[in-house]
Amino acid sequence: MTEHPTSHEGRQPLAARPQERARPRQQEGPPGAAATAAIPGPSPVPNTAKGPVPNAVPNPVPGAVDAAGSAVDPQTLARREGDRLRFVGAATRRIARGIDLDEIVLGLCRASVPTFSDAILVYLRDPLPVGDERPATPFVLRLRRTDRLRLTDEDNDGGPEGERLRLPVAGSQAGLLPAADLCEIRAGGALAEVLRGVRPVFGDSAAARVALPELLGAGRTVPTGHRAILAPLRGRRRVIGAAVFLRGPERPPFEANDLLVAAQLATHTALGIDKAVLYGREAYIADELQRTMLPDSLPQPTGVRLASRYLPAAETARVGGDWYDAIPLPGSRVALVVGDVMGHSMTSAAIMGQLRTTAQTLAGLDLPPQEVLHHLDEQAQRLGSDRMATCLYAVYDPVAHRITIANAGHPPPVLLHLGGRAEVLRVPPGAPIGVGGVDFEAVELDAPAGATLLLYTDGLVESRLRDVWTGIEILRERLATTAQLTGPDHSPPLEALCDDVLDMLGPGDRDDDIALLAARFDGIAPSDVAYWFLEPEDAAPGRARRLARRALSRWGLDDLSDEVELLVSEVVTNAVRYAERPVTLRLLRTDILRCEVGDDAPQLPRQRRARETDEGGRGLFLVNRLARRWGATRLSTGKVVWFEMATR
Repeated sequence: MTEHPTSHEGRQPLAARPQERARPRQQEGPPGAAATAAIPGPSPVPNTAKGPVPNAVPNPVPGAVDAAGSAVDPQTLARREGDRLRFVGAATRRIARGIDLDEIVLGLCRASVPTFSDAILVYLRDPLPVGDERPATPFVLRLRRTDRLRLTDEDNDGGPEGERLRLPVAGSQAGLLPAADLCEIRAGGALAEVLRGVRPVFGDSAAARVALPELLGAGRTVPTGHRAILAPLRGRRRVIGAAVFLRGPERPPFEANDLLVAAQLATHTALGIDKAVLYGREAYIADELQRTMLPDSLPQPTGVRLASRYLPAAETARVGGDWYDAIPLPGSRVALVVGDVMGHSMTSAAIMGQLRTTAQTLAGLDLPPQEVLHHLDEQAQRLGSDRMATCLYAVYDPVAHRITIANAGHPPPVLLHLGGRAEVLRVPPGAPIGVGGVDFEAVELDAPAGATLLLYTDGLVESRLRDVWTGIEILRERLATTAQLTGPDHSPPLEALCDDVLDMLGPGDRDDDIALLAARFDGIAPSDVAYWFLEPEDAAPGRARRLARRALSRWGLDDLSDEVELLVSEVVTNAVRYAERPVTLRLLRTDILRCEVGDDAPQLPRQRRARETDEGGRGLFLVNRLARRWGATRLSTGKVVWFEMATR
């Protein structure tokens, strides 16, 4: 370790050499301007001492004397100033290594104790102001951290002076310098004046003798025989805290040049804290942006189970352009989407949010997958010429057990069959979104019950160590191996499967964000589906009631007949009133009962409050009161009104 400066031949650090004590310092002020040649950093402190204070300089002149009047040779003075410079350099480097607030404060404590002081107290403003925001009032300082040096006889290991340094002990103040956790700064008080002055002061100066008890708390002061330096911590715009450096009576007292050392430590710490607070705010905004751009939770559509994962490229780049989504569609279908915008910046995340919102809107129009990608491509071109993204859009129909997929330059999905076979689906790759003038092609494939579809971004399969197709093959083999562990008749648990897939990543494989969406196809058996066409005539509601009653009786749900017949009659009556083509009626039985009525009229029904004299307008009110859930979705050919009932 080289952070605590020592001279050659095993000498102790500068602060621990009792044979080289400096002359007693003046009590009323900081050192003169001559010391600035030895310590780089802030502007020199004006000399307010009543008499001259000789300070060591880099090139001492012959005939220099110490406080006792003994001659000090120039080599000794030069060595002491060199040690001090090396200490400041090592300490500031240690402080600068910190990224977050705790690391920076810890760096200050570990750099100061024991080389510069025996103990340190670090106070920070609570709450810490961020950037240009106005700080909260009142001005309150909170004790953020304390470190101290402990010397124990029982730890004697034969080292220098028969004692062993055990350092530092965080949060330990007992028997050294007890201090209050909170301190409210009084306007116009002694502590406020010291903090406003910015420059460090000795603990036995006139200002510090009043300010320190205010900082430490009522009835608390620096123990007898100890020396202290009170150093304000000033950031770019304001004072954000204070540090108290303390030396015990067995150590040499602080010298005039030590004020400059304290100023350097305080300045670097305060600027580092300012940057850490700003970085923390940006990281918080990034996390919130990424969280709001991605789904809070996945829906639970009928006939399919979903699981997802999202991993940022690194903790220092938590915002990216990867996204996934699952969007319920009419007819118990679900749209599965995964995409990747170029870059890892706020701009990428913002573009991702716009594309995801556009995809949700297009899905609500029930457009085919290739049409959705076409409109996303147009939207990306409107956002800018360099807005590029890849996307895969799939629609799963649990009744038909089919899936329709369109691709825009994205890695192909992998389908894990129930028997354990993993298959990379042959999907036309297409061009990325934002290229423009490219047609997208959709393919329709079987989606057997028990199979699992895995959609992912290229961060899962591509890295500096392997190309994308090698990664896809590794993924396929990993899925097949995992499926074999559960046997040929059981699919692996979905959440555990996602975790196992991410475990394939090695130390050098995290070059990009990773979005993962897994869909387990359960499907809906044909015996649980009833489907009819009804002519748009006055007799249609009565026929719909009879058909619904028979289906419920066949499924053993006779206790729902009265409520379902009433609601079916109301919804079919509203559809017949505006439809010109046959009306569709479909009942789906899973863990719930779902009824869907479709017609060719695009106007969506709206619930309204009927007046006492109105003959109609109460149908949707009854649906809202009796159904578990209900809704209406516009289609390219009309609309579907649906409601769900709990099967008890």
